[in-house]
Parts: sequence; C-alpha cells; structure tokens
Amino acid sequence: MIERIKKAVRRVIRSFAHTLDKLSGSRITPNDITLFGTFMHIPIALLIAARANILAAVLLLLFGLFDTLDGELARLQHCESPKGRLLDSITDRIKEVLLYSGAAYATIASTGRPYLAVWAVAACGCALLTSYVNAVGDAIMAGQKTKQHASNTAFRIGLFSFEIRMFILLVGLLINEVPAAIILIAIGAGYTAVTRLLLVLGRIAETEQNV
Repeated sequence: MIERIKKAVRRVIRSFAHTLDKLSGSRITPNDITLFGTFMHIPIALLIAARANILAAVLLLLFGLFDTLDGELARLQHCESPKGRLLDSITDRIKEVLLYSGAAYATIASTGRPYLAVWAVAACGCALLTSYVNAVGDAIMAGQKTKQHASNTAFRIGLFSFEIRMFILLVGLLINEVPAAIILIAIGAGYTAVTRLLLVLGRIAETEQNV
C-alpha cells in the first residue's frame, strides 16, 4: 500500500517536473529547487514555534515534496552529479536544524517545561548522527568501489530515515502533539544511528580479516 502511494506521488511529481522544465525552458535547475525548498523551511520553523501547527504541516508536506522534485528534474535534465547529491544531503540537515529549533521553542511554550526542549536537541543530534555515520562509513569503505558505496547507500539502513522523521513530525503537527513527535524522533533516530554504526564496524572488521 505504501509503495503504491509512493509510486503515485512520484508519477505526479515527475509530470510536474516535465511541465516546470518546459515552461522555464530548462532555466530552473534542480539546485534552484533544492535551495528554494530549504529556504522555505525557515517560515515553517517559525510557524512551528508559533504553534500554527496546521499551516506548518501543510507547508511541510508541500515543500517536503521538493526533495522528490529536484531529483526528478535532475534526471530529466540529465544533470545528476556528486555536487547535487552533496547539496541535497547538506540542505536536508539544515532543514532538520531549523525544524527542531522551532519544535524546541514550541515545546517550551506549550508545556511550560523548559527541560523538555532537551528532546528537540537530542532529536536534532541523533538525526545528524544518522547521516554522519552513513557518510563516514562510505568514506572509510570507499576503497571497495562497490556500486552501493558509489551511490552512498550502503549504510542507509534503519527505520528512522529522513523521510520517516519528517512524516512523524508532520503527524505530530496535525494532531497537535509536537513534543511527543520529537521524543519519538529522538529515540528512533538514536537507535537508527547505533544500527548504522554497528553495520559500519562489522564491514570494517570483515575488511580487516580479508587483508
């Protein structure tokens, strides 16, 4: 069911990418889409901080689709590149820093318990760590020259990927339970980071045994 929904969304985004590319005469690049989508997370974070949760959720969903749009546009324009993947990865991390900062403020304002904001800090830290472990693991294993490592996907395991974290935050906004969503993200992202770290250590151990 989920896969069918993903495929349907991708078809819509692909069609929109074709239309956008045609109307702009290919002047709008995937990097333009990536940077614009990232910039729009600033007002989303401010809306979360102001506890305008429904509007924040709508914008988060809308501009979250830009993560798919820039990829579809890159494939359409045949300009997929390491530079684009780097920008995409870095801007995803910027988005999370912005969103969790807004969530920290909202948590303090809505609960009157400043200490609960530590969960937003933990969520942000663990989310960044999941990406960091993946990147460092691939850098260490780069000598393997495998297809997985070349595409930076070898260590992208675990349930709480970027998309899942954003989905949980979206649900938290819709049901007005941002603090609960942040706690869940912190725990889930932490577990995912540990899972990825163990996989990296296992791959390193296998490599050392084969030397």
